[in-house]
Amino acid sequence: MSKAIVIGSGVAGLASAIRLRAKGYVVDVFEANSYPGGKLTEVEVDGFRFDAGPSLFTLPVLVDNVIRAAGEDPREHLKYFKREVVCNYFWEDGTQFSASADAEKFASDAEGAFDVKAAEIKNYLKHAEKMYRLTTKVFLERSLHKASTYLSMDAVIAITNIFGMNLTKTLDEVNRKRLADPKLVQLFNRFATYNGSSPFLAPGIFTMVPHLEHNVGAFFPEGGMHSITKALYNVALKKGVNFHFNKRVNEILIEKGRAAGVKTEKVHKANIVISNMDVVPSYRKLMPKSDAPEQTLEQERSSSALIFYWGIKAQFPELDLHNIFFSNNYKEEFSKIFQSNEVGEDPTVYIHVSSKAEIADAPEGCENWFVMVNVPSNKGQNWDEIIDRTRKNVITKLGRILHRDIEPLIVCEEQLDPIRIEEKTSSHQGALYGASSNSKFSAFLRHPNFQKKVKGLYFCGGSVHPGGGIPLCLLSAKITAELIPDPTNEKK
Repeated sequence: MSKAIVIGSGVAGLASAIRLRAKGYVVDVFEANSYPGGKLTEVEVDGFRFDAGPSLFTLPVLVDNVIRAAGEDPREHLKYFKREVVCNYFWEDGTQFSASADAEKFASDAEGAFDVKAAEIKNYLKHAEKMYRLTTKVFLERSLHKASTYLSMDAVIAITNIFGMNLTKTLDEVNRKRLADPKLVQLFNRFATYNGSSPFLAPGIFTMVPHLEHNVGAFFPEGGMHSITKALYNVALKKGVNFHFNKRVNEILIEKGRAAGVKTEKVHKANIVISNMDVVPSYRKLMPKSDAPEQTLEQERSSSALIFYWGIKAQFPELDLHNIFFSNNYKEEFSKIFQSNEVGEDPTVYIHVSSKAEIADAPEGCENWFVMVNVPSNKGQNWDEIIDRTRKNVITKLGRILHRDIEPLIVCEEQLDPIRIEEKTSSHQGALYGASSNSKFSAFLRHPNFQKKVKGLYFCGGSVHPGGGIPLCLLSAKITAELIPDPTNEKK
């Protein structure tokens, strides 16, 4: 029987393992950590539970599709519900805005809060939906590195509409043209951060991202985001996927131009190898003697994150599940991240409070704050100084806007920074999304889901096509699994 090995059990690794098992492969997953999930894990401290990594759940149907591919009922493994509010936004001048998940209400509320007509918001979201539908089947659901992708009718339709995709303009330029109010521009600019990029550099095609939240919806899984990992892991186990934890892969074995397995402390043979590890260490550490695609590996990294997990001995009714406290100078903030590799004195702060939806995540009368700041990837900066300074700035900023002294309310604390992200997940330089998307060619420069020179070697996850974040990682796994032949045809 044909055997497949998956290196890493991030969400894309889990999904790939499930899909290959459904095809009939014997599947072994090797994971350096003692737990599955990669970045999609959890932290528990003194009665507080935190989702450690991704906190936004969009396109839940993609998780359902993986579970269905295994012949299982998704609702038996994962339950989720749509949120009425997508995010609460805060500005230094006292402006607060609660963004509804309902497009009509969002547009109406925006007209009352900003210098904009509801019709302009509706048109923006219609445009976002159009861009998403034009591009997703070509650029997100298929390999960009196979000729067959461009021979489809979907590709023809997308290409004929390419001049309306704003590829030559930045997201900020498009938003300033379509939306007059600077606060609303800032609100829509933030969607570039969903793949670790700058709205002042990323192409205008990213106007499609708001479609996911305001036309489709933002969701929350019962038990928190880590429930997604649990669901996929349990389905994989049920279907017979073999997991090997605390087993670090040291080498991808290549024999006569073909992947032949992996080496831990011993050799494990296989017909197919999928690396869910970041593509840079996949080459540098696991295949150091192979020809590496240097142009791809040397691309600018996406942003990383500095995260504080705070147990808060108080409750804040003005906060919701997702909350953003904007910087006064957004352009300077991103300039520091991507041009100077620094963190400014006035960073935008994101707070995820899962106890707003899952009461058991915090003790009674308390809240669990996942507090995140976008930071550059690790290039040898003085992170001890950056962490200490940023923590103080964040506490001061939140106290100023929320009109409460935050420091005395923090009863427990953990943190995560680019160095630890790289240590825990092998993400090169601690970048959250692999390469950045700060150019119109970024999508095409990402590593393919296969290796052209090594038969039987494939890649999935946030560092390869189509990109990072839960939805794109799940699509990455789907693309990869579809590229891999059925076991009966694999040796042909």
